[in-house]
Amino acid sequence: MLFHSHLFLFVFLPLTIAAYGLASRRGETPALLTLVVASLLFYGWWEPVYLVLLTGSIAFNFFMGARLQARPSTPLLTLGVAANLALLGWFKYAGFFADIAAGLTGASLGVAHMALPLGISFITFQKIAYLVDCNQGKVRAYTLAEFGLFVTFFPQLVAGPIVHHSDIVPQVRANPVGLRADNVAIGLTIFILGLFKKVIIAERMAAYANPMFDGAAAGETITFLEAWAGALAYTLQLYFDFSGYSDMAIGLGRIFNIRLPLNFHSPYKAVGIIEFWRRWHMTLSRFLRDYLYVPLGGNRLGPTRRRVNLMAVMLLGGLWHGAGWTFVIWGGLHGLYLVVNHLWRGLGWSLPRPLAWGLTFLAVVVAWVFFRAADLEAALNILAAMALMPGRVVVTIGWTPVFNHLVWLVGPVQVAERPLLYFAGMSQMLWTAAILAAALVLPNTQQWMHRFEPCLDEFRPARWLPPSLAWRPCRRWAAVVIALACAAVIGAMQPTQFLYWQF
Repeated sequence: MLFHSHLFLFVFLPLTIAAYGLASRRGETPALLTLVVASLLFYGWWEPVYLVLLTGSIAFNFFMGARLQARPSTPLLTLGVAANLALLGWFKYAGFFADIAAGLTGASLGVAHMALPLGISFITFQKIAYLVDCNQGKVRAYTLAEFGLFVTFFPQLVAGPIVHHSDIVPQVRANPVGLRADNVAIGLTIFILGLFKKVIIAERMAAYANPMFDGAAAGETITFLEAWAGALAYTLQLYFDFSGYSDMAIGLGRIFNIRLPLNFHSPYKAVGIIEFWRRWHMTLSRFLRDYLYVPLGGNRLGPTRRRVNLMAVMLLGGLWHGAGWTFVIWGGLHGLYLVVNHLWRGLGWSLPRPLAWGLTFLAVVVAWVFFRAADLEAALNILAAMALMPGRVVVTIGWTPVFNHLVWLVGPVQVAERPLLYFAGMSQMLWTAAILAAALVLPNTQQWMHRFEPCLDEFRPARWLPPSLAWRPCRRWAAVVIALACAAVIGAMQPTQFLYWQF
């Protein structure tokens, strides 16, 4: 059940809000249990059998956490962490490593690639963090209902943000249960803005990106214009897909009086890879820092060890996203980028801000090719075109005047007799430029809504945003939000999929 499906929008969400409102009249525990049951129904809608896996995992980790709170134990913690990782490894990586073993030995292990339980990567990180904190004495005793809500809360259940137990349970205890008009208005507004991002903007870019990547996967020779146009389209598709989903999750949480952590803060405005990772998938960056990078030694053991730690963390971060060499390479590239960025800073060097932004954005776009490509061969096919390999600079007749002036830079230019298969021409260029400009110039959702503290994290409002243009509950903004909602609901009639649900 996708957030933008009509089943969710017109059946599940209204019924859940109504049930929560009625249950809250009977007290906190019925209200919490209502959200837990609704979350389990939401999760089980896709594949009911995985409810057994989820509920069993909740029971196991709740029991392990209680034991660790009563008596910290490194062996018991190791067992708990290993059990969670084993579950993730079996479903997500068994087939991948079996293929590697078969390639090295020629022997088939008979391990099939299995359908992933939704959100297993996100849920696994949350439970590991909980067990580690229990062992370190950082957790007060939770009830089963509180722990169950922390793990299963449906807005963040399948694709994040990766919430920490300290993000959720203290709010549950401190905030009164029941529907509040202000939180419902704020939450629905954020949800609709995220829905619009996903259904209208991300899907527009998907229409340009998918054909090119599918063509590369099929072995078609990709040309320079097709490669760059498709890679830029995917760069924007991924951002507005994942950012839109995160906004929708934050909005849904707010409806039920729970503020979720911020996951994106205009990452394409970054002027360095270090800044990029402080803005992109912020909850993942926070988890990798606190529970992997710091335990490995962080930057406390000298510059060489710091670089090794950065590479290790990003390689594992890449593998976390998917069981494939393209994800490992993507993680390795970002690890290399971070090492270079830290070296650059250490030397005290700097670039003019526009040049620093351009170099950062270029590095991110190149790495996304590996992230999206079906396999390594398809990624190299696209990168060969982006790198101006001979025979790849092919343009249609309308583009020859432009490229004739760039022969000194791009080399020989071939003229195609028919339109390029994976490049829609000027319309694609204009849409891509307009959407990129919006991502770089306009305030993000949190900045539009900053007066009402939409998320847990603190951030600076956009400097140039006049108070009169910031969101507030009024007729003008209500009309804008209703218009966006109508456009999004109509757009949601087309079959789409959230990219990050597969991770």
